[in-house]
Amino acid sequence: MDDEYAKQLTRRVVLGITLGGLAWLGYAVLQWFIVSVTWAIILAYVTWPLYRRVRALLRGSADASALLMTVILAAAVALPGFWLAVLLRDELAVAYQTVVTYLAQGPQPLPRAVAGLPWIGEWLQDLVDRVAGNPESLRAQLTHWVEQWLSELGQLVGGLGRNAAKLGFAVLTLYFLYRDGETVLDQVRRVLRRILGARVDGYLAAVGRTTTAVLFGLVLTALAQGALAGLGYWVAGVQGPVLLGAVTALVALIPFGTPFVWGAIGLWLLVAGQTLAGVGLLLWGALVVSGVDNLIRPLVISRATRIPFLPVIFGVVGGVLAFGLVGLFVGPIILAVLIAVWCEWLEEQEAGRATRARDSPPRD
Repeated sequence: MDDEYAKQLTRRVVLGITLGGLAWLGYAVLQWFIVSVTWAIILAYVTWPLYRRVRALLRGSADASALLMTVILAAAVALPGFWLAVLLRDELAVAYQTVVTYLAQGPQPLPRAVAGLPWIGEWLQDLVDRVAGNPESLRAQLTHWVEQWLSELGQLVGGLGRNAAKLGFAVLTLYFLYRDGETVLDQVRRVLRRILGARVDGYLAAVGRTTTAVLFGLVLTALAQGALAGLGYWVAGVQGPVLLGAVTALVALIPFGTPFVWGAIGLWLLVAGQTLAGVGLLLWGALVVSGVDNLIRPLVISRATRIPFLPVIFGVVGGVLAFGLVGLFVGPIILAVLIAVWCEWLEEQEAGRATRARDSPPRD
């Protein structure tokens, strides 16, 4: 009997080590693709109702409908980004030429109200004097700022936007998820049910609700920020407020990205002598436009998923800091599953107490 138990224990240990080693090797091979696959899963899930309609129109052809949906989504992601890049290239060229022409006239004293601003006024005047005395330093300073901003933005955005290769793998994965998604989901359900039992359905439902809520919250927040920023540009007298509002809405899809738009415009208004408009726009951007980002998205997620407001904020911010842009989804999803497990445990505890109270004999 002891020998048989020792053999079974040895087999289990060997099996555990083998499976652990295979899992580690699998992670080592696939870790570069995890973010791309995660984005593909998120996009496939939230667009699945549209995919089913497309497949019905194409008479059930899984290959054709998957290809069409993949092309549509790839265009929906790439075209706005391309348009924004072209627009920024042209606008930055115009802004650079305007600044060079302005500074070529020699040192320009800032308006008294701007120069008297605490901390920033003296710094702006010193920068203007330095650049006017050495115009070539403007190019070096702007290059340094752009490189620093792009570096920070690249770290924030993470895997999907880091290079075209990962984006390509995400698109490729998206096609196969559309084509074979139902089969893959059924296999995942069967495996998880074998491990976790029937409770896995509740966890998957929580994941689905949270993913949809995060996407809607992200889009609604970007639209609200773009509209409010456009209103601020219009009141400040900035040319093209509608176009700049649309740019702000696109940039708002990147967490903490809007200050780079309204902040740059507000500073330019200050330098140009429009003190009231510049200060007003900076206050509007800081208090209203950026404040919306911390209000609408958590509210939408909280109401849709029935998760308390504070954990939603922790999930969004902590997810971005831990995983990059994909953390917008991963962070709230992790907390949603944890809360579902917690609530299920509490329900089991209450059910167990009720059962024990019912079965226990009455006391005399």
